[in-house]
Amino acid sequence: MPTYDATVVTKTKSAGGMILGKTAQDEFGFGTFSDTCAYAVPKNPIDPERTCGGSSGGAGCLAAAADFPHIAIAESTGGSITAPAAFTGTVGLTPTYGRVSRYGLIDYSNSMDKIGVISRKVYDSALMLSVISGHDPLDSTSSRAESGDFTAYVGKSVKGIRIGIPKEYFSDVDRKVSKPVEDALGRLEGMGAKTVDISLPRTKYAIAAYYIVAMGEASTNLARYCGMRYGAQEKIDGEFSEYFSSIRSKYFGEEAKRRIILGTYVRAAGFRDAYYTKALKVRGLLIKEFKEAFAKVDVLATPSMPILPPRFDEIESMSPLDKYNIDKMTTAPNLCGFPTISVPAGKVDGLPVGLQLIADHFHEGELISVASAFEGDSD
Repeated sequence: MPTYDATVVTKTKSAGGMILGKTAQDEFGFGTFSDTCAYAVPKNPIDPERTCGGSSGGAGCLAAAADFPHIAIAESTGGSITAPAAFTGTVGLTPTYGRVSRYGLIDYSNSMDKIGVISRKVYDSALMLSVISGHDPLDSTSSRAESGDFTAYVGKSVKGIRIGIPKEYFSDVDRKVSKPVEDALGRLEGMGAKTVDISLPRTKYAIAAYYIVAMGEASTNLARYCGMRYGAQEKIDGEFSEYFSSIRSKYFGEEAKRRIILGTYVRAAGFRDAYYTKALKVRGLLIKEFKEAFAKVDVLATPSMPILPPRFDEIESMSPLDKYNIDKMTTAPNLCGFPTISVPAGKVDGLPVGLQLIADHFHEGELISVASAFEGDSD
């Protein structure tokens, strides 16, 4: 039970919103399928045998299933809003890093964590972003960039909007996924948008760089959970390192342990420059590459996820590396702090497919305009 409200909760209450409770997610945000939850695993309301995505899976699940006016507050580090939105047929808005205060959020990876929104409609996500965004003196990473009313971008024409199509994001993607996305882009062209073929060759390094940075920062953030001041506690017995080890072994899940161990390794003396520091340099190169693309186009368009929502028995057969590679559409923009939005592009075999739009820093307005225009055409 939290002892105080996060800034986004305070702002939501001040605007008249009612906080109903917590939604399930992967432990500390460590996952893509919400199958590493500490309590209960949320099921996809479209097909309970399939995942609703992660790590903000419960938020996507509730946004899709709720039969009452509802907007879910969600969190993303490497794609944890886009994945549930794509797998549940909802709208997932991930703002620019720093746009929304993280005060009250449990840290995963400080340089990438972002609080965003999952909803049924683009307008709802835009409305919620208008409420929760803005500078917060309680968060040292909070931006002073102007926010305002993002609902003003809903319903705008996309005529003349330049949409970049990075070829790297359409290779090695299930054809069942890429076809509806290509059809969606064709519909946007029919509304006056212009598509531009571009290349982002350095994105092939994004997954490796993302997981090195994220795990390195996660291992540091989770060091506080030692059974003394933070986390589960038991009777102190024996030498202090034995006590810490027993507490952490007992109460951390398998995926959390894996990321702590790997993160500790990449930031250890003798390995930091070879891994963590190099990954930060790759991040800088990726930002440069994306910025060059945004000088030519207004937004980028990709599939939200490379596959349809898998069944839980299919997930069980995946290796950790297989699971990490599923994030190949979302890691680069999240690593670089760019805003994204995922909107339903259609269905295949009754399962939803998401269209992901990416914009330059603090250009959420363009995302909302394009997403709402496509949503309106779909309706």
